[in-house]
Amino acid sequence: MTPTVLIVEDDGVLAENIRAHLRCGGWEVAVSGSVGEALSALETVRPDVVIAEDRLPDKSGIDLIKAALAADPHIKVVLITGEGSIQVAVEAAKAGAYDCLSKPLVLAELKLLLERAWEAARAEKALAFYQLKQARGSGVEALLGESPAIRRIKDTIAQILEMEARVIDGDLPAVLITGETGTGKELVARALHFDGRRRERPFVEVNCASIPANLLEAELFGHERGAFTDAKERKVGLVESAEGGTLFLDEIGEVDFSTQAKLLKLLEERTVRRIGSVRERKVNVRIISATNRDLERMVHEGRFRADLFFRLRIITLHVPPLRERGRDVLLLARHFLRAQSERYGRHGLAFTEEAEHALLSYRWPGNVRELKNTVAQAVLLTRGNLILPGDVVPYIQLRNDVGSEPGRLASQIGALRRGRDRLDRATFEAMLEQTHWNIAQAARLLGISRDTLRYRVKKYGLRRGARPDPSAVRS
Repeated sequence: MTPTVLIVEDDGVLAENIRAHLRCGGWEVAVSGSVGEALSALETVRPDVVIAEDRLPDKSGIDLIKAALAADPHIKVVLITGEGSIQVAVEAAKAGAYDCLSKPLVLAELKLLLERAWEAARAEKALAFYQLKQARGSGVEALLGESPAIRRIKDTIAQILEMEARVIDGDLPAVLITGETGTGKELVARALHFDGRRRERPFVEVNCASIPANLLEAELFGHERGAFTDAKERKVGLVESAEGGTLFLDEIGEVDFSTQAKLLKLLEERTVRRIGSVRERKVNVRIISATNRDLERMVHEGRFRADLFFRLRIITLHVPPLRERGRDVLLLARHFLRAQSERYGRHGLAFTEEAEHALLSYRWPGNVRELKNTVAQAVLLTRGNLILPGDVVPYIQLRNDVGSEPGRLASQIGALRRGRDRLDRATFEAMLEQTHWNIAQAARLLGISRDTLRYRVKKYGLRRGARPDPSAVRS
């Protein structure tokens, strides 16, 4: 990618020298002699970096900085001044300039500065892109479901967001999200952030269970160079990275006592101190936490700080398990089926009525996450266009019966296989009758080969015009 620079300079000789030097360095260069010309060029040239003289014929360089940033918040402006005034540099910094240089210019130094400015602009644009991508589909609309339990969650989120809009100082209360594993607690946290007043700022997620206890403190609060053996460089912690936005502490029940004390200080004083530092830094971060554990019980058992627990649960949201959401199971299953079919190129797939009944009958101990994985497996492994009970039931039934006695489990597996055979035979027979026993056409509609269909016809003893007893399955 070739970077583009706009030079705004009324001294034609200086402008030409800068242009020639930058072109030799691989830059695309445009030149304007006034702020008015530069504002027009911003629309047509779309520069990555602007070099602007402080004193221009129509307006000042400070005016150009403000106008350029209003047009593109990620553009970098370097101001050139002949006075070398500290006051000019301060005004430029307040206006949003990337840097300020004094004349006479050293072109090699100018080129290095522009390269750094361009890299900074690219990084900011990339971050903005990924933040926008992350925000899409992360609001309340991502909480799929029409059950009363989910409606209550959505109504509560709407109440919280309405309350937040009225908070003057922006100091938002902590929220604790509870619920079994796989219920969608992260989606609730994202909805609170991306539909709230901090949506333009970072959403930083920390899974407290995935980071070893001895490293979690350094990850959260950062460290100074030399703070411990491997601290070769200064590192900003995740709390500071979430400045102005939301810090989502998932699996908060896994945090050890020493880190709990520091989290309490963060919640109470809104300050952090990096490991190895004597300086405390003020932070503006909204805390949302989530857990699948009973924190109140952990407090009574002495495994979680009571003062931290009370600060975390100023607002509590409970996400219901999937088994309490009724027909939301089918709504979610169909949603996952569309998404996974698109992902794996398996278009035209659909659940049979019997498969949907099987999905509704299961208790889903792994909740929405388990349902999503089950549908993904069905999309990958089913042979035809219809997803049958056997494409989902054996998997979830075996999961449900782990620990059952071998004889009972073998009996259930046998019953499931016989049930699948009956449903398979009914499907094949119906398709053959529909196509007037055109083997090629029926195989194509079922998504299998003609040889496979002929094998099934022979296995199930199917004959044109005959309807055998469905309970008599031949092996």
